[in-house]
Amino acid sequence: MRCPFCHYPDSRVIDSREVEDGQNIRRRRSCPECSRRFTTVEEAVLAVVKRSGVTEPFSRAKVIDGVRRACQGRPVDEDALALLAQQVEDTTRAAGAAEVPSQEIGLAILGPLRDLDEVAYLRFASVYRAFSSADDFVAEIEALRADHPRDAGEPVEPARPDAASTGPPGAAAARDGGPPVGRRTSVV
Repeated sequence: MRCPFCHYPDSRVIDSREVEDGQNIRRRRSCPECSRRFTTVEEAVLAVVKRSGVTEPFSRAKVIDGVRRACQGRPVDEDALALLAQQVEDTTRAAGAAEVPSQEIGLAILGPLRDLDEVAYLRFASVYRAFSSADDFVAEIEALRADHPRDAGEPVEPARPDAASTGPPGAAAARDGGPPVGRRTSVV
């Protein structure tokens, strides 16, 4: 490493430490020519190769932005998005390649997103995998159901019209003090 003060072409490492969860290495160096000390930070750059062939550095912010669009209107907080982006980066770096195709980033997003929110997963997968018909959605929903069957103790009640009701389905239950049929209630 060249000394930033006297531009001598070599320096000696005095101390090395990992920073930012091991993503970077901070080195304290000394110049043998002028005896001044300086610090360098080394970062392993992960490059993403886009479909067009353009290479750019991996960006957690881009992962978060893409997943945020899929999660729009869903009960997913920013901390969960940041954790998902960290998982995607860790998975991608664990592969050990300096350059990763953007398709692999998309695949790395699908797994954690599926665990985070199934609706957001379907939205993201529909764009990423270029769903072309409702059959593609049906096939993906069936795959989700096969992987996550309903609990045996969870009752599944079909929505049934209320004969005594003159309003929309479930209105009689609401008048009788119960929650409307087919709607979830929550206490905040």
